[in-house]
Amino acid sequence: MQPSARPRSDADSELEAPSTAQTAPGVRAEAVRLAEALFFASAGPVARQALAEFLAGRGFAREAEGLEEVIAALEALYAGHAVGVVAVAGGWQLRTRPDYGPALARVVEKPRRLGRAAMETLAVVAYHQPCTRAEIEAIRGVSLSQGVLEPLLEEGLLAPRGRREVPGRPVQWGTTPAFLRLFGLNRLADLPARGELMLDPQPTGPAEPELEPEGGAPGGPEKQAAPAGRGKKGDGERDV
Repeated sequence: MQPSARPRSDADSELEAPSTAQTAPGVRAEAVRLAEALFFASAGPVARQALAEFLAGRGFAREAEGLEEVIAALEALYAGHAVGVVAVAGGWQLRTRPDYGPALARVVEKPRRLGRAAMETLAVVAYHQPCTRAEIEAIRGVSLSQGVLEPLLEEGLLAPRGRREVPGRPVQWGTTPAFLRLFGLNRLADLPARGELMLDPQPTGPAEPELEPEGGAPGGPEKQAAPAGRGKKGDGERDV
């Protein structure tokens, strides 16, 4: 007498569903497994060219020409898992889904934390690149110190982008692929629009009239306001 099979539960179906995901027509399952193995073994994002050469070199030339179908099959394979295929820095990488970030915050070593001045500088370069040191200082309103620039260079987030053809030929700065990886961006066009980062400048209530003391502003009409950016302290570090 054959023992009766254990009834299948919903949990069994949910766990087995990704492994039985159907690949797109024309995409061989072994090519998808090879791509999965490459993503898993790579420390960083796998570039499109690298993935295509990897598959073509193992007899999967057809899949190498249709990488989007291979990626779609991998995304279906990892549907419902804590990790997934993410487009990063012009390539793809297996990454933990953001929903599980808080659970890992205390057990995974955090990357080096950048100071506020460094983050401001990085943001200026990201939105205005390629830009010179003088342009960075003009936008921030403070001098660019060595203590701010060095961490960005050590982390590989900024790199020289040639020289501006003006008197003095200053160095131009731009972001790197490491910047895209750090912020989970596939390309610079994925940066949020600057308008989305601005606070609403309009007051919520009616504006109150400004009262001027009798005789005009203190100090007389000769006292002018200082130009924007003048007299403002630097980042508190020695300049390069």
